[in-house]
Amino acid sequence: MTDHPHGPTTAIINIGKLLTGDVAAPHGTADSILIEEGLITELGGVDPARAERVINVGGATVAPGLIDSHCHVVLGDYTPRQRAIGFLESYVHGGITSCISPGEIHLPGRPHDAAGVKALAVLAQRSWANYRPNGMKVHGGAIILEPVLTRSDFDEVVAEGVWLAKFGFGLYDDPAEGLQQVRDAKAAGIKVMAHSGGASIPGSKPITADHLMLLKPDVCGHVNGGPSSLDDEKLDVLVRETDLILQLVQAGNLRSSLRIIDAVRDIGAEHRVIIGSDTPTGTGVMPLGMIKTVAELASLGNVDPGLVWAWASGAIADVYDLPTGKIEIGRQADLVVADAPWGSHGVGAIGALARGDIPGISAVLIDGEVRALTSRNTPASATPVVVDPHMDDPCGSEHVC
Repeated sequence: MTDHPHGPTTAIINIGKLLTGDVAAPHGTADSILIEEGLITELGGVDPARAERVINVGGATVAPGLIDSHCHVVLGDYTPRQRAIGFLESYVHGGITSCISPGEIHLPGRPHDAAGVKALAVLAQRSWANYRPNGMKVHGGAIILEPVLTRSDFDEVVAEGVWLAKFGFGLYDDPAEGLQQVRDAKAAGIKVMAHSGGASIPGSKPITADHLMLLKPDVCGHVNGGPSSLDDEKLDVLVRETDLILQLVQAGNLRSSLRIIDAVRDIGAEHRVIIGSDTPTGTGVMPLGMIKTVAELASLGNVDPGLVWAWASGAIADVYDLPTGKIEIGRQADLVVADAPWGSHGVGAIGALARGDIPGISAVLIDGEVRALTSRNTPASATPVVVDPHMDDPCGSEHVC
C-alpha cells in the first residue's frame, strides 16, 4: 500500500444515512465518499476499486466529526482542573475531531499582566499547532482579555498566529469596562468569545444579557449558563433582538438551552446556534459531552437530529472559518460512523438521537486517517464497520491510544 501524508486513498461505502453538517440542508443522499490526501473528493457513486482502503459501514450513518467549541485545554493532553491525563485522546472516542479553546484559564498561576497574558497565548497557540493527541485538532492560544491590553498588544499576538480571545476572566471591576478590549481585539481580527451567566470559578464575574448586548462579542459563550443561567426575559431579548452567536454547552443549564432553541426556531435563526461541552471543568472530563448534548437537544427539544448535529459541527466551522465540519467536496475528511447502540429502540443513529440515546460509534476518521474502530466510550454500535484490507484498531485491543 502506498504511503501518503494523510493516509491511503479511502472509499467509504454502503452509507445508510448521511448527515452533512450544513444547517440549511442537514441530510444528504450520497451512498459513498472518496477521500484523497485527507480531503473529501467525491460524494456518491464512488468506485471502491479506485481506493487503497475501503470502509464498508453496512448501512450505518456517516456524519462530520464533532467540533467542541468550548474545550478547556491548557498545555498538553492534561487538565489541571481535574488532574486527568489523556482526556483529548478519549474525546476522539466521543466523536470529537476538533476543539476550540476559550482561553487557557485553568493554568496554575495564570498571569494577568500584559507580557504574561500575551506570552501564554502565543505559547499555547504554538504548542497546539504542533501537538495533535490521537489526531485531535486543537485551536488553542486564546488570549484572555485584561484591562491592561491595548490595540497594539492585539496586533502583536495576531502577528504571532493568535486569533482567538476570551472575555470574562480579566481583572475588571465591572464587565462593562471590557468594551474597549473587546472592540480592539475584534478590530485586530480576533474572534472574541464572552463568558455568559453566573460566575464559574474564582476570578470570574457574572456577565448578564445586558453586558453581552453592550460588548457584542463574536460568540456568547455558554449562553445557557456557565453554569448559572441568564435572566429569562433578558435572554429572550438577547436571542430575538440581536444577531449574536449563541453557544449551548453540556456544562450549562439544560432548561435554558431548551428555551433558547424554542426562541431560535420561532424567529428562524437556527444558523446562530453552536454547541460546546465547556469541559473539563467542575462538571468533569466528559468524552461524550458533545454527543450527549446532541441527544438531549434532539430528544427533549424535539429538534431534527441532523440539525442539532450541524450545530455541533458545520455551524461552528462557519463561525470560526474552519475547513472541516461539513461533508462537502474539498473539506477535510473528519468523519464519524455511528449506528443505534445495541439495545436501543431507535432506528439507526438518527433514531437513537431522537430518543435521547447516545449512538454507538464504530469509526472515527481525522484527515481521512482511521483514529478509532469502535469507541471505548459509547455503547457498541449495532453495525460494526468492515475495513479492507483488514486493519487492527489503532487504539489496540484494550482501546487505549
